[in-house]
Amino acid sequence: MPEAQPPLIAGFDAGQTHTTCRLSILRSDGSWQALAEGQGSGVTHLAAAGGAERFQQALRSSLTAALAAAQLHPTTSLKAAGIGASGIEAGSLVQREATALVAQVLQLASEHAVVVGDERTALAGAFGGGAGILVISGTGCIAVGSNSQGQMHRCGGWGWLLDGAGSAMDIGRDGLAVSVQMADGRLADSALRPALWQALGADSAQAVKAAVVAPGFGAAGFARLAPVVDGLARAGDSHAQAVITRSAEALALMVHGVAEHLHLAQPAVCGVGGALRHLQQLQQGFRAAMQQRLPAATLQEPAGDACSGALSLAAQAAIKPR
Repeated sequence: MPEAQPPLIAGFDAGQTHTTCRLSILRSDGSWQALAEGQGSGVTHLAAAGGAERFQQALRSSLTAALAAAQLHPTTSLKAAGIGASGIEAGSLVQREATALVAQVLQLASEHAVVVGDERTALAGAFGGGAGILVISGTGCIAVGSNSQGQMHRCGGWGWLLDGAGSAMDIGRDGLAVSVQMADGRLADSALRPALWQALGADSAQAVKAAVVAPGFGAAGFARLAPVVDGLARAGDSHAQAVITRSAEALALMVHGVAEHLHLAQPAVCGVGGALRHLQQLQQGFRAAMQQRLPAATLQEPAGDACSGALSLAAQAAIKPR
């Protein structure tokens, strides 16, 4: 008789630009061994136009790529899957809809399909399910933590139209706001204005206004300008430095809010996301703000990533009876 295939589980990190699927072999003790991973298309909020279709395609394309990388047949079945995606609030209708879509696309029982916000899979991966606080600063930002009793709390992450302080979006937007104030004489001109306008392809405040209200600009359009502001801050531009300082302090405030709510006096803190990883001045400012606001905290590198956290959810779901 042919040897039985070991059960496979999958962890998905579904982002706006791309989705990563990591396949693993589930061991009998509930641990897993990474097998292969693949990249697929990105997602939008499930409630957005075409959101459900994009969500399904992201799962299909990334799983297909991971199976190919593992040299497995495209129809190979999964035992369970964990998915982290932005905009999935615990207990919401969107979470229920997403779970149903995952079960359908991956041909799983609903109890074997776990869909949560990507900040939760990132938190689980960063601390291996233990206590700690994860702050994510990319296009958007959020801080989420857990304590030794398993209680969780989040600060931020309410969408760029409401709550972006600490994100690359906010840095770019605030930098542009300063630039138009320079243009009309409210602030003294500096290198910030021409540098941002050149990056935007604008030659006047009116052109700046037209660019930011154009369809498709949104949060990502502002976020693309953040490296320019960070570079100017590093070069000594006082206006750019003020923008970066405000965002760094906003990130530290979110971490402090989570720590207070969860009664974490000396929390382990991981800072991740493209903005914190790549914007040198923001990273330095965040460290300084943390030292002021929460000096007993320990900044450390995450133990694992969001796919690792998603796999831990999948492993837990796999042992549930079907």
